[in-house]
Amino acid sequence: MNQKLKEKITESLSSVLPVTCIVLILGITIAPIPLDPLMLFLAGAAFLIIGMGFFTLGVDMAMMPIGEKVGAQLARVKRLPIIITACIIIGAVVTVAEPDLQVLAGQTPAVPNMVLILAVAAGVGFFLALAFLRSLFGWSLSHILMVCYIILFIMAFYIPGDFLAVAFDSGGVTTGPITVPFIMALGMGLSSIGQGKNQDSDSFGLVALCSIGPILSVMILGLVYQSSSGTYEPMSIPSISNSQDLWLAFQHELPEYALEVFTALFPILAFYILFQIFFLKMRRRQVVKILVGMLYSYIGLTLFLTGVNVGFMPAGSYLGKQLASLPYRWILVPVAMLIGYFIVKAEPAVQVLNKQVADMTGGTISEAAMMKGLSVGMALSLGFSLFRVLTGLPLLSLLLPGYAIALGLSFIVPPVFTSIAFDSGGVASGPMTATFLLPFAMGACEALGGDILKDAFGIVAMVAMTPLIIIQLIGLSYEFKTRREKSSAQLSIIDMDSEFIDLGKEDPNES
Repeated sequence: MNQKLKEKITESLSSVLPVTCIVLILGITIAPIPLDPLMLFLAGAAFLIIGMGFFTLGVDMAMMPIGEKVGAQLARVKRLPIIITACIIIGAVVTVAEPDLQVLAGQTPAVPNMVLILAVAAGVGFFLALAFLRSLFGWSLSHILMVCYIILFIMAFYIPGDFLAVAFDSGGVTTGPITVPFIMALGMGLSSIGQGKNQDSDSFGLVALCSIGPILSVMILGLVYQSSSGTYEPMSIPSISNSQDLWLAFQHELPEYALEVFTALFPILAFYILFQIFFLKMRRRQVVKILVGMLYSYIGLTLFLTGVNVGFMPAGSYLGKQLASLPYRWILVPVAMLIGYFIVKAEPAVQVLNKQVADMTGGTISEAAMMKGLSVGMALSLGFSLFRVLTGLPLLSLLLPGYAIALGLSFIVPPVFTSIAFDSGGVASGPMTATFLLPFAMGACEALGGDILKDAFGIVAMVAMTPLIIIQLIGLSYEFKTRREKSSAQLSIIDMDSEFIDLGKEDPNES
C-alpha cells in the first residue's frame, strides 16, 4: 500500500512540476512576482502533489468500486421508475456536495446561492437519469447532444450577458473531482443492461450529459431573474513575512476545506453503506479496503483544494495582471497556451478518465494519446480565451462554431470516441481551471480594464469545448487508419487467393 501511494505521489509530482517551473521562470524573467504570492504558490504546489497522490489512490480503492457496484445493483432492479428516481437522487445529492459548486454560486449575479445550487443539482440529477435511459435503450448520444445544444444556443440569445458565461462555465465546474469518478463508475455498472450495439461507448457519455444540466439550469434562472447586476471583488493576497505566516495562511483555510470535502464525500459513503447493508453484502476485507480508500480520498482532496485555493489562486491572478501590464501584452496568449498544455495533467479527474478509457478500450486508446489530446485541447482553449480577454470578442462567437464542429464530428466518428470526447470536456475543466486559470484571466482582464463577468468568465466553457473536437479528431484518424489496415489485409487475401487459383490451373502445354 505504501508503495502504491509512493507511485501515485511520484505521478502527481511529474504532473505539477512543469506548471511550477513555468510560473517560476516567468516570475524571474518578464513578470516578477513578489515573495508573498510566490511563497504561497510553492507551498500550494507541495499540498497539490501530496493531495493528488492520496486522492488518485483513494479513487482507485473506493470511489470507482462503489460507483460500479451501485450501478450494477441498480441495473439488477429492472424496475424503470425506481432506477430513474435513484439516478435523479444520486445525481442531485452528489452535485450539491461538489465543492466547486459553492464557488459558482457566489459568482452568479442576482440569484440566491441556495436557489442556484438546488437548480443545478436538479439539472444534473435529471440528465443523469436521461444518460441511464440512453444506455438502457441504446439511444444515439450524437442525436441527444444535438437536440440539447440547439436548445441551449437558442436560449443563449435571450438571457442577460452576465448569465451567459457563468451558465456555460457551470457545465464544467459542477462535474468536478467528486462527481466525475463516481458518475463514470456508475455508468460502467449501469451499461451492463444496455441494449446499445457498443457497450464501451454506452459506459461513457454520462459526464457529457450531466454537464448540460447545470448550463440549462443557470440559463432558466437567467430568464426568470432577468438581471445583470453582477459584481467582482479584486483578490486580496495575504501578507507573508516569515514561515509562520505562511503556515498560518494554510492553517486558517484547511478546516474549511476539510469540512467541504467531508460534506462532499459523506453522501457517497452513506449510499455505499445503505447498499452494502441491503444489497451488496461484500466481504469484510473489501469493506475495509473501501473505507480506507475513502479516507485517502478525503485527505487527498482536502490537501488538494487547500493548495489550489490558497496557493495557486493568488499567483494566477497576480501573474495575469503582470503579463497584461507589459507593453507586449499579446504575450498573454502564448504563455496561457503553454500553461494550459501542462496544467491539464494536474487535474485529478483527468487521471481517472484516462485510466478508465485505456482499460475499457483494451489499450486501443492509450493514456498517453488521451493526455496528448487533452493537453492540445487545453492549450488551444486557453489561447482563444486570452485572445477574447484582449479583444473583447463575444463568447458565443467562439462557442457556436466550436460546438457546431464538435457535433458535426459526432456523426462521422466511432460512437465510443464521441462519448469519451464529450466526457473529457467536463473532466478537463476541474479545480485547476477554476482556481488558477480563471484568476489568471480575471487578473489580466482587470489590468486591461475589461468587463470581468463577460470577458474573463467563459474560460471554463472554452476549456470544456476544445477537447470535444480534439478527441474526436483522434477518433477520426484512428478510423481512417483501421480502414486502411483492413483494406490492406483484404488485398493481401485476394492476392493469396489469386496465387492459389493460378497454381491450381493446368498448363495447356502439358498434355
